[in-house]
Amino acid sequence: MTRMDRSRQMALLPIRIYGDPILRTKSAPVEKIDAALLSFALDMLETMRDAEGIGLAAVQVGRPIRMLVADVGARAPKGTPRIFINPTIVEAVGESIYDEGCLSVPGLNAEISRPEKIFLRFADGKGKDREEEFDGLLARVLQHEIDHLNGVLFVDYLSPLRRAVVSRKLKEYQRTGKRATL
Repeated sequence: MTRMDRSRQMALLPIRIYGDPILRTKSAPVEKIDAALLSFALDMLETMRDAEGIGLAAVQVGRPIRMLVADVGARAPKGTPRIFINPTIVEAVGESIYDEGCLSVPGLNAEISRPEKIFLRFADGKGKDREEEFDGLLARVLQHEIDHLNGVLFVDYLSPLRRAVVSRKLKEYQRTGKRATL
């Protein structure tokens, strides 16, 4: 981030919630990396932090483009704010189960199985093409957010019976504010 980036006024963006049709949209590739796109990415980071999240896809804030941000902070190695543009998983290996949540599915967590390690091709926040290997929490966050770019939500990994409970749990969360686990 440049000094100018840090001094700009960031905006909090409205996060789209489960049931919003845009969350099922397959996001379009980013064609041009410019100052406006990077400004939007910084707004996404601010929105993610404000919501106490560790990842956010552009489609979750109403813009179906292939970009996501992640910051796992002190929770894992390589935990710094990152921008991923047009990410593609080239290879995935291993398996781990983790209790996932989602800013677009508030109040709901569920154990989801995903590959433990991924090899990713993407452009970074400077527009530089990169290939990098990720594992642990950051690999999980990236897979979760890339799913969003493909119109997939973490609840889609649940059994049909557990998925049917999602609607009821979300209504309960909206009424009481208490998180639920499936």
